[in-house]
Formats: sequence, C-alpha cells, structure tokens
Amino acid sequence: MRLSPRALCRAARAAWRERFSLDGGAAARWFPGHMARGLKKMRSSLKLVDCVVEVHDARISFGRNPLFQETLGIKPHLLVLNKMDLADLRQRQKIIQHLEREGLKNIIFTNCIKDENVKQNVELCIMVVGVPNVGKSSLINALRRQHLRKGKATRVGGEPGITRAVMSRIQVCERPLMFLLDTPGVLAPRIESVETGLKLALCGTVLDHLVGAETLADYLLYTLNRQRLFGSDLAGWPWLPWADGGLCRYVQHYGLDGACDDVVSVLKRVAVRLGKTQKVKVLTGTGDVTVVQPDYPAAAHDFLRTFRRGLLGAVMLDRDVLQGPLDP
Repeated sequence: MRLSPRALCRAARAAWRERFSLDGGAAARWFPGHMARGLKKMRSSLKLVDCVVEVHDARISFGRNPLFQETLGIKPHLLVLNKMDLADLRQRQKIIQHLEREGLKNIIFTNCIKDENVKQNVELCIMVVGVPNVGKSSLINALRRQHLRKGKATRVGGEPGITRAVMSRIQVCERPLMFLLDTPGVLAPRIESVETGLKLALCGTVLDHLVGAETLADYLLYTLNRQRLFGSDLAGWPWLPWADGGLCRYVQHYGLDGACDDVVSVLKRVAVRLGKTQKVKVLTGTGDVTVVQPDYPAAAHDFLRTFRRGLLGAVMLDRDVLQGPLDP
C-alpha cells in the first residue's frame, strides 16, 4: 500500500528531533583579550562620537550582546541587521516588533556585500559595534563605495576576529561630512543559553573549533529538518505551508536520497560525494591495518561553509523565538 504525500509528511514530521541535546556541553564562550581591551576602548571613545551603530546578523536577530546596550546605551542607537540576503525575512515585521519591545526603535536591514539599503542619511562621528563577523567592516566599506566612490578602508573576512582594535576615524561621506569608528567584535563574557551559543557559532561569530565542527553540523541539520528546509522533494506539494522547493536545500545540494536526521549518515554521504576520505590505522591481532574511511570533519566544514554562503537558502535561526515550534 502506497502512502499519500500528506501521510508521508506526517510520518517524517514525527521522526525529527524536537530538542537538540548537547551532552555535557556548556554555552559557547569566546572572550579573548582583544575583546576586553576593545570594549574598554569603546567606553573611553564614547565622548568622541555622536551615535552608536550596532551591526548584527539578520539570521540571529535576538542573539545580540547585551553589553552594548548596557555600556553604550547613552548614545542614540541604530541597529543594522546585516546579511539580509541569507535570512528568511518573511516575518520581518514580527522581528521588528520583538526588538521594539526590547527598547530598540531604529532598525534597518542591509546586505553590505551588494550595497543594499545602505543609503542612510547619518551625520557626524559614529561608532560601529557588534559581535564578531556580522559585517561591521563591510558596512563601512559599503558606505564609502556609495558616497565617496572609494574602495575598502577596513579589512574584512569570513571568520571572527579580523578587526582587533578600535581604529581611527574613517571618512565615509563628504556632504554631510561623516566619519565612522570601526571596532572589534565583542561577545558577552558568558553566553547563558547553549542554543544561543550554537546559533552564534553557526553564523561564524565564534571560532568553529571552540564548539566543534561536527557538533555545529549536527545542530544545523537539526535546524533545517525542524524548519522543514529539506530540498526540492517538496516542490510539487505547494499545499504544505513550509514547503519551499524554489530554494536549494541540503538534500538537493548534496544529491541525497532524502532528508535524514542522523548527522553521521549525512556527513558520510557528503564526504563520499566530495571525495573526502582519510586513512586510519587500526590495531588488529595481526598488526596495524590501514583502512580508508570518510573524512567527517572535512564534510562537516563543507556543510557549514555551504550554509554560510547561502547555498542552502535563506534561514531564520531565531524562528523559535518568534513563534511556537513547527508553526508555519
């Protein structure tokens, strides 16, 4: 007897993990010396600036560093949610309303790589703050391209910790004359929620090895499955509110037979598809034997890179904050 697509989906829905278990794990911590020095320098530089712009990743709109509001809240505050092209913003208004309830009134969404929504009329001297790797330097470079038609003034990269000190003033506009202060990304010294730490790490604000690439890959798989972001296998079922076959998902991207909630099985298939293997010596009764097995760490890193480049589609990691689990 063949099951209908609806029955198949109900069966699959019951199979996905409802919680992500991190056995014996604590929340991610990364507060090296340059962050502490940077925060101290930001405090001392406040008297030189007229406004504070906080840049954050739009995929994790609520995982911000509370220290910025507590320490720098005496200045007018603008929140820039960058990387909007990688975020699922169908509930943008809910995100704004949630942030407004936290006291934030000035919120904009940007994509600084393509200079989208960066033509904002701001003046004087502005300090740019945020957690690591959310696009602070990219915002400054985008404003320079828009207003001065000049290239990069600050170095950017795809990993946290590129900017390690509060820089001197960088001109980004002639009329009105406007300067920005770039600052190092700063995380809270302690992230209380394990899940918040995993979300921050998924977006590259924490170095991968501090959490573990395979743990992050497992949490990514858990999130994609829980939000039903499987692949093109759902494209023919438009009546499913969470089906989105127009975007490339992990099943389609890696040519898998179907969605799977076991990270070892998924990484094995990814490693085989990419040709990533490693030789391992195994001790047997007759001596050492070299066997070839999938390179799981390499597969995990590729899975994470693919997500961070947006090749698995737009994702809102904070969807669980906006609404109940599994709600469309």
